[in-house]
Amino acid sequence: MKTIPSLAKLLEQWRRPPKTETTETTETTETTETAETTVGRLLPPLGVDGQPTTSRRPTLRVGVAIAQTAEPSGQNLLTGQATPEVSIVRKPSSSARTDTQGRRSHRSASPSPTIGGVGGDAPEPAKGQKGPNCATVRVGKASPVSLVVVVVCLTAAIGNRFYNQPQLNVGTRAPATIHAPEEAEVRDEKTTEENRQAARVGAVPMLMMDNAVNDLMEKELQRLLAYGDRLRVKAGSIPFISTEILSLRTQRYLRRAHPWEWLAVLAAKNEKLPPNTAPKTTPDASSALPVLMQWVWQNKPLGAAGQEAERELRAYRARTNSAKLLALINEITAARNAYGQAMELLLTSEQATIYQASFLDISDADWSATKKGIEKAASLIRIQGIAPGVPKQIQENTINAHVRALVPESTQTIAVQILLEVLDQPNLTPDPEATRIRAEQAAEAVETVKIRIKAGEVIVSEGEVITQADFVLLDHFGLSKRGVNWTGLLGLGVSVSVAVGIFWLAERRFCNPHRGRYWLRRRDHLLILLLSTSTPLLVALSVPWTSLPAIGLLVGSFYGSGLGTTVVALLTLLLPLGLDIEVTHIVASAAGGLVGGAIAGRTRAREELAFLGLGVGLTQGVVHLVGSFILSATAGSVWYAVLAAAALQSLAGLAWSVIALGISPYLEQLFDLITPVRLAELSNPNRPTLKRLAAEAPGTFQHTLFVATLAEAAAKELGCNVELVRAGTLYHDIGKMHDPLGFIENQMGGPNKHDEINDPYKSAEIIKKHVTEGLVMAKKCRLPKAIQAFIPEHQGTMLISYFYHQAQQRAAELNLPPVQESDFRYDGPIPQSRETAILMLADSCEAALRSLQDATPEEALNMVNKILRARWQDNQLVDSGLKREEMPKIAEIFVRVWQQFHHKRIAYPKAALQPKGMG
Repeated sequence: MKTIPSLAKLLEQWRRPPKTETTETTETTETTETAETTVGRLLPPLGVDGQPTTSRRPTLRVGVAIAQTAEPSGQNLLTGQATPEVSIVRKPSSSARTDTQGRRSHRSASPSPTIGGVGGDAPEPAKGQKGPNCATVRVGKASPVSLVVVVVCLTAAIGNRFYNQPQLNVGTRAPATIHAPEEAEVRDEKTTEENRQAARVGAVPMLMMDNAVNDLMEKELQRLLAYGDRLRVKAGSIPFISTEILSLRTQRYLRRAHPWEWLAVLAAKNEKLPPNTAPKTTPDASSALPVLMQWVWQNKPLGAAGQEAERELRAYRARTNSAKLLALINEITAARNAYGQAMELLLTSEQATIYQASFLDISDADWSATKKGIEKAASLIRIQGIAPGVPKQIQENTINAHVRALVPESTQTIAVQILLEVLDQPNLTPDPEATRIRAEQAAEAVETVKIRIKAGEVIVSEGEVITQADFVLLDHFGLSKRGVNWTGLLGLGVSVSVAVGIFWLAERRFCNPHRGRYWLRRRDHLLILLLSTSTPLLVALSVPWTSLPAIGLLVGSFYGSGLGTTVVALLTLLLPLGLDIEVTHIVASAAGGLVGGAIAGRTRAREELAFLGLGVGLTQGVVHLVGSFILSATAGSVWYAVLAAAALQSLAGLAWSVIALGISPYLEQLFDLITPVRLAELSNPNRPTLKRLAAEAPGTFQHTLFVATLAEAAAKELGCNVELVRAGTLYHDIGKMHDPLGFIENQMGGPNKHDEINDPYKSAEIIKKHVTEGLVMAKKCRLPKAIQAFIPEHQGTMLISYFYHQAQQRAAELNLPPVQESDFRYDGPIPQSRETAILMLADSCEAALRSLQDATPEEALNMVNKILRARWQDNQLVDSGLKREEMPKIAEIFVRVWQQFHHKRIAYPKAALQPKGMG
């Protein structure tokens, strides 16, 4: 298969100037034959929509010279009859005009729907402002009056604090000495509320016992005591022999003495070691001992405790026989072995910091008394309660006080360590309900602040700073000079003007055809203004939660993430200037609105918007929680109240998301908006109109699907609104349902209706009627105007060439008046956007591409280029914004899609198609 020519080569072909049209009218067959050979070979015969078909009648020949070579003629797709293989010199008619460059354009005087959310009420483009390829681009040119109205409305809505603002406010200096006109007692509501709020915050939190923690403490205590018991059993009891033989001190020393100390004690007596002891202890065997032990055996280094043990053993030897002495030594050795095993277990356990070597030297009586004292102290401390946040030093002092009263002195250190390990967490937890009741009781106990003054007394002297008490009296007597703060309003108006300017810049950046979106209409500006003013109005009505999350979701989904985040950010900066609103509330709402606005423009289903609402609520709650801890010094002491407020903020963000999701369909209908979500819904083939089209005009429906594939591919490549192109293409031919058999794709090989009519004028009216009927159906289905625009603009003012040629032939044969070209042209308008222009080109090329069977890609590309060039030279694209340089690229995309649809398959052998057992 041949490859498609390079884009540079195609672009060079498009840059060549068109051939000069001639005006010959000589009746020659050679001219007609030339048209057939040069055009018909690569370009199949075209019907009234520029679509190819197959011949069903002999070719009619008319002696008219070729003048419009760029728009090849052929056979009518609708009638199946041959189109005269000629082109007609087109002279100016009443419906056509010539532009300043000598090109001709055909326009309808009637307005049409527009594209990309720009309806019939869009502002007129600035004079002389042209888009790409000299195409007029719709630019949102706001009039000064409308800008003033927007600034005034926003300033009036936001500047609530400036309407009744006192000139003599707290912190200002009195211009003169002011006396009380009469005796009065005035309540200071503001100071009273501040005192009550301070009482609420300062109320001591109520605590309640956590029995689960107490149970855990008791289990941990019993585990530690049981472990101590196992260690003592492992080590054996102390004393392990009668204290009449060896003192308790000596027994403790001998049990824990190092092996060399035990050896030195035996050597000091110069006694034989028992058989089970290491090394041989006779003087004769000293040479077989290790060097260290030999030195110990010979030098016998002993401390005071060792010497005491040696004396007691020597005394016992003096008063008993050798057998009893040997038995004593064996008992000592057994005690030493048990003690060593217990120490090994102790040193390798996690409780090494609690139980130390001295623990094994405690007597059984002391240990029993210690356990009872520890259990009682732990019970008393738990009953007393351990509050959250108690310093460790205070907790340790409390434990020491109980231990000194309940535990023997020798074991107090171990008891303290055990209790510190067990009582390491609070068993008292906050009781929110009891705390709330106590806080309210504390607030109610605060007396109302009243300010008394007698007639003639000085409220404030000249030059003094007005305090809160002074202001209450001034305001009560009407001396605070309340009125409109025009200076403040003017400053707010300047800020609003700057914000409007920033919004205008954002609109210019984010809403333009090159980003797949179009300039906002007046109704779009009105909707954004209404949404923006809703927030200050709700704040003025004392609604505790602002509507910024809903504004972010709505503006982001309607006009894109860029405008959504811009509107929310600007409102966040403006609202605190004119309204009394808490910082944490506005910041939390703004965070939710920014998240919603940033992501809403990327959603393609209402389910995604619903899940986004969860994210908005979570963001708002988390930001409020963090902000409360940062900005409030007392938030830590009443964290449960802050957490509850954050949860309410999350629910508020979720509620605004639900409201936005609920009203968005109504706003889309009321303001004629097209959003990705709505376009996706309209593109659902299960929509009633599309299901009816598939049932009543199946050929047209299949044609629509292929055109949609072509148009989507081109729109994606050129950066246009793909969702809009898909939806508009699916509905562009719904008008054919008024007379499906009037179009050949629905005749399914049956008789041609136009053969029976045999009147080119009536047939042309039937063809053109699918546009007018389509608009009627679109309005009944309440399709957006952006979708309706595809219906007339995809045909533009193109010529219904077959019936026009047929009418000319009859006029020549019957000597009738000249045929007016305007009678056989669509009423238009020509495409007003890149999207509708792409549809026109895809619609013109669809039938031609579908009819190709064995053509090479190069042949298909040449044919598509001829069709696109015909539309360009017919001035159908001058207002669309498409560039001439984009035409070869579009042609290449169409052929690429055609190749994907008409890929080759393996030819199956006949044997593979026969059922098994046959042949």
